[in-house]
Amino acid sequence: MNKFMSVLQTKVIPKANKIASEKHLSALRDAMVLTIPFIIIGSIFLILADFPIPAYLSFLKAHPQIQQALLYPYNATFNIVALIATFGMGYKLGESYKVDGISSGLISLAAYFLVIPTNAVKIANNPTTVINTNYFSSAGLFVGLIMAIISTEVYHFIVKKNIVIKMPDGVPPAVAKSFNSIIPGFFAVIVIWIIRLIVEITPYKNVQNLIQSIIAQPLTKLGTSFWGTLAVFLIINLLWCIGLHGSIIANSVMLPIWLSLTSQNAAALAAGHAVKNIASAEFRYIIFVGGSGATLGLVIAMAFFAKSQQYKKLGRLSLAPSIFNINEPVLFGFPIVFNPIMWIPFLLMPIITVTITYLSMQFGIVGKPIGVLPPGTTPMIIGGYIMTGGISGAILQIVIFIISFFVYYPFFKIEDNLQYKKEMEGDTKK
Repeated sequence: MNKFMSVLQTKVIPKANKIASEKHLSALRDAMVLTIPFIIIGSIFLILADFPIPAYLSFLKAHPQIQQALLYPYNATFNIVALIATFGMGYKLGESYKVDGISSGLISLAAYFLVIPTNAVKIANNPTTVINTNYFSSAGLFVGLIMAIISTEVYHFIVKKNIVIKMPDGVPPAVAKSFNSIIPGFFAVIVIWIIRLIVEITPYKNVQNLIQSIIAQPLTKLGTSFWGTLAVFLIINLLWCIGLHGSIIANSVMLPIWLSLTSQNAAALAAGHAVKNIASAEFRYIIFVGGSGATLGLVIAMAFFAKSQQYKKLGRLSLAPSIFNINEPVLFGFPIVFNPIMWIPFLLMPIITVTITYLSMQFGIVGKPIGVLPPGTTPMIIGGYIMTGGISGAILQIVIFIISFFVYYPFFKIEDNLQYKKEMEGDTKK
């Protein structure tokens, strides 16, 4: 066991930390985090526009103008996530390269607008060209992130070569920065423009179709299938076992996919259609009853069934955070991290929860996520009801909690009995 722990500490953890801190993954993670407040705000208005109470829905059906008005804030927040993420990706990646983050973020946004498909329309009998605003939402998320990476790399390359307009020392810093970005920004726009022109002569016709066909669709299909979802949540818990924040690392890759599916479900709900996606951003909150590994059952076992004072006190101190899905006190205080005995139930829980949740939604026993993303700290039952739009989601979370209690209990008792014996021996010596 000591040899195994030594290998983890010297070989696995440094490499995992290196991957987690890689510039592009870190920027991607931070960019997606920027979108979450807007998604939560939009979710609130989406709930108000489609709250699952029959009498309320009948009222909205009789007064469609009210429902339409409730969707205005939703469209202004939830449906601009691609723009927010694109700017955030350019900003954070630029900062990591020690260049002006605001300039790189704005240039990324310009680069994205450059590849958005346009439509020819007539306004007041005058022909004009308009941007397809559907790509402001999750439909353009992948393309926005890729354009931000390409444009920021070009921007950084030109700045690194010192090909910039240098202003005299007396010029205000804000003005100097704006002039410094002219040449790097020009080259970034030229590169993206050339990409657009090349893609237009291919069968894909536009960059959106190209990225959707080659990257987005295969990645989404693989990562959100049952086996793909199971693998992701197992990896999250495996990373936690060795002291790494599994959710943050997984979010670097999966959050764009999950949020895209959440947006699709939200759009379907707003349009009055059935939702289709299961493994959206809400899925993790549904199965994380008490946090990663659904540890609320373990906390209840400690708080009310522990013989040792250490675990009893830890359980009661951890109870309030765990109700709000914050379980770091348990992960590091019990601990589960670097504790092979507790790894068994901790790794067993995602297998159970993903299987039950995914299959029950697939077969229509539990409602699928409706595209409403409440804060991650929303307590069990309330969160399940909101995220699935019905009582079935709340019942599912209760079932997960009960299962977690019985899965963790025997392993908890092993640790509790050992700790209780130590405490008794200590009292005897005193």
